[in-house]
Formats: sequence, structure tokens, C-alpha cells
Amino acid sequence: MIIELDSVELYFNTRRILNGVYLKAETGTIVGLLGRNGSGKSCLLQILFGALTPKYKFVKIDGKPLLKPLYSKKNTVYLPQHQLAPNHLKIKTLFKLLQLDWNEFISYFDNFSPYYNAKLTTISGGERRVIETYAVLKQASALVLLDEPFSHIAPLYVEKIKQLITAEKPNKAIIITDHYYKDVIDISDALYLLKNGCTKKIEDIEELNDYDHLNVDHL
Repeated sequence: MIIELDSVELYFNTRRILNGVYLKAETGTIVGLLGRNGSGKSCLLQILFGALTPKYKFVKIDGKPLLKPLYSKKNTVYLPQHQLAPNHLKIKTLFKLLQLDWNEFISYFDNFSPYYNAKLTTISGGERRVIETYAVLKQASALVLLDEPFSHIAPLYVEKIKQLITAEKPNKAIIITDHYYKDVIDISDALYLLKNGCTKKIEDIEELNDYDHLNVDHL
């Protein structure tokens, strides 16, 4: 599957947020979306998913225009920045509802073994983020949108999440954005920089120096 998002225009009142954006992802690749806080990265993922309606957008799947919101196709999963699962839910219930394999999960995150019978409200926000990220990645889907999957989680878990994302890559197209840009760059096959409302395909990591985004010598 190849998905393309093109010609995005987004305004909040009279303030232009996005204009002339292009983004492409295909099965078997991880696409990293970089940009400073407030640049519109989360808005762009919401627009692609169909949760936010811009002034204009054009979406194609395998070269054919998509006329309905992407979420209606039920082959896309989206991890937003906010929490997903109800607070009262037990972790074991979540895993049963989503048909997730607990033993496989703890093979990645063995420290979670005692939490099987716990409610989501009894674990830390970072631990909950790990569980929800895992749940999203393990759904049967063709496209995965990840907004800040590394936020507020321990460095050890970040590395495990990166391994998991890479393991899920062969049969999915994955788009990821996070302010932990080093981790995004580390696992991405393609990179886009969102700046001044527009995207720029980064062909060489040194280009990020030219766009005054980061010093690649510090990566």
C-alpha cells in the first residue's frame, strides 16, 4: 500500500498552520515526521486520519483518490497524544478485548508481569503509554500513525518500543512523530521536516543543519 497526503491547507481562524504539505508512506517503511513544537505535526496526523478537517487536503491510496475519512476504512490505527483506554479498565480486560497476547507483551516488557490484574489508573502515565502504544501497534492494520509514542516513558522502554515498531514494519506503513527526534531518526526509512507550515523531504541527514533544525553532529 502507498498512501499520499498532498496540498494540505489548515487555518485556525485567520492563522495559517499548514499550507502545501506533502507526505508519503508505503508498506514496509517507517516515515519520521520532524518539526519543532507547535509546527503542526499532530494536526497533520489528525488530518490524515480524518479526525481534523482542514480547508483542503488530497489523499491517495495506491494512486486512487480517497473520498472518505481514512478511519472509515478500518485499516488504520492512530495513537494520539492523549490517553485511549477508559481509566476503570483492567489491563487483562484490555488485552482480552483487543485479542492481545500477554506473554508476547511481557517478552518485550518483563517488568510489567505483576500488572496483569491491575487497573490502568494504578500504573504510571509512562507505563500506560507503553501499553497503549503496544496495543495500537499490534492491531491488524495497513497504516499506523504514532504521535509521541516515546513521551514520558523510561529510556529502557523507548528502546523496546523502537524494536517493536521495527518488528511491525514489514507488513505496515508507519508514520511517527516525537520530540525525541534522535529516536525517530534512528528507526526511520524516510524523513520529512515540517517547518513554516510546509514539509520538506530530507534526503540527507545533513540537510537538518541547513534548515536550522538540529545539529546532526550531536546525534
